[in-house]
Amino acid sequence: MDLDQQIQALIEKAPRDGSTPQILQAIAPALVLLAQQLQHLEYSILQAVDQSWAIVVLSNLKEPGREKKVIYAWTSLKDASQAAAAGGDRLRPVLLPVTHILFQMIALEGLDSIVFFESPGNQEVGTEIPREQVQNLISVYLQQYRSAPPPDIA
Repeated sequence: MDLDQQIQALIEKAPRDGSTPQILQAIAPALVLLAQQLQHLEYSILQAVDQSWAIVVLSNLKEPGREKKVIYAWTSLKDASQAAAAGGDRLRPVLLPVTHILFQMIALEGLDSIVFFESPGNQEVGTEIPREQVQNLISVYLQQYRSAPPPDIA
């Protein structure tokens, strides 16, 4: 599924509440811009039995008490499966479109970033997308959406 198809799938799955599909359409360019910073169209994340995403808490060795909450996303199902095995029976890898992962990021309270591992077998280097970057970019498109004149239906 290419990025446009991913966005269309998000819009089609959105609740028909009178605004969510239009808001998704408005923020779609932000999701695409972010996804274009990454190398793959799909990534595997770890999901718990209750379907929540596995969040890893990282501690800063130089600043004790300072933590960062991240989600890891792997391009390789093998890498994700190995990470899931380390978590026991309660985690399983789930393959998701990149735009869906980025969109979910804004809904996950307390999350600081997602680290995308671009190279199979290499978990030393990843591309970090901070939640703040996602929120800031989306807010730019939401402001444009909200300030646009209403459609002329007459």
